[in-house]
Amino acid sequence: MIRSEILKEIAPILRDELVVCNIGIPSQELHAIDDQPSNFYMLGTMGLASSIGLGLALAQPKPVIVIDGDGSILTNLGTLPTIGNNAPGNYVLMIIDNGSYGSTGDQPTYTSQRTDLAGMARAAGCARVVEVQDKDTGAALEEALASGEATVLVVKCDSGNAKMPVITMDPVVIRDRFMKAVAG
Repeated sequence: MIRSEILKEIAPILRDELVVCNIGIPSQELHAIDDQPSNFYMLGTMGLASSIGLGLALAQPKPVIVIDGDGSILTNLGTLPTIGNNAPGNYVLMIIDNGSYGSTGDQPTYTSQRTDLAGMARAAGCARVVEVQDKDTGAALEEALASGEATVLVVKCDSGNAKMPVITMDPVVIRDRFMKAVAG
């Protein structure tokens, strides 16, 4: 499976949850598959979806799911110890690890070689780290939400992007409707 196939499978689980989605093609794919006001699409700032989602989870009680990528996490490794030492039980970081920088042309990341993100998350202090294969994502995400514990979910999948349109929604509109979903 590639990332867009995973997103199609878990879209019903994501609906009505607060979702912060990684910059670039992952946001385009989620937007095209099942746009929701409760989805915050990152249109800039590679590497910060996990940090923004952590701040959101700390500031309010609703579950927050961050959809991030291996390349994005590798860009901001400081996020893992911050999550490991501060993440509340309503935080789920789902790293879709396809071993590539998908938004910039599928150049390989180090997770396609010897780097182990699940091992790095554990070493950073994340207590609940689950690694699954693509086909098991839905069940693992539901378990993470039900656990009430901060969870880092590393989903191994194939590299590749679906051809999806660019998000044309104004960033201010994305922000405003997301803030209403947070408050609602």
